[in-house]
Amino acid sequence: MVDQQYEDAFDNWRASLHSLVSDVSRLALWQDRRYRFAHQVGQLLTEPMAGASPTTGPVLYGVFIPGAGLCYVGQTQDAGRRLRDLPVGESHHLANTVPPELWEKVVVLRWPDLVSSAPAGEQDAVEEMGSTVCGLALEHLLQLATTPPLNSRRRDNNGAWRPRNQIQSRSQGAIRSAALPELWKLTQQAWNDLVTLTEPAGDVAVRMTEVGRVAFPARISPHVPGE
Repeated sequence: MVDQQYEDAFDNWRASLHSLVSDVSRLALWQDRRYRFAHQVGQLLTEPMAGASPTTGPVLYGVFIPGAGLCYVGQTQDAGRRLRDLPVGESHHLANTVPPELWEKVVVLRWPDLVSSAPAGEQDAVEEMGSTVCGLALEHLLQLATTPPLNSRRRDNNGAWRPRNQIQSRSQGAIRSAALPELWKLTQQAWNDLVTLTEPAGDVAVRMTEVGRVAFPARISPHVPGE
């Protein structure tokens, strides 16, 4: 059954985009506005703010949008680069599916800061498996716990999507995740603490904890100065 309201919204979206890029000057303005906004989101996610250090190295991250809530969970070993790329969409499909202008908040957790609180055996396991595999293991566990919809399917070669069976995943991260039960508990608690942070007052667009931050892109003006 056709959802006519949805189809009308899609047609309106296409018509709006046609208007926004209808000549050379408007196309340039569109490019300026999109990149400026994405760049500012990247700054919120990575740069030192409110006395906190810049976000670098391995992290888990999640993007929330109004209505759907948490829509994507990922991990990276190079937060300084990856989180700047995330809203631009140069190396990630997320921004091409859900533009950063619609993002409600982005949660970033520096999971290596939690390792020293885990049991000695798990600290040894983290050292043995390495940061990359450990990050993939924690990403797998977080995706299982939160079931973000944009992680639940993968593209196929026929222009469609097919479900991902994450419970039965045989990926390296999934296989090694069982070795980190206490680190996962610490990670889940730290993640929940970040997720429940409320939007700050005034012009502030980031909330910080000792192990991460939450950015609120809606606090950024989507307009190019001088318009």
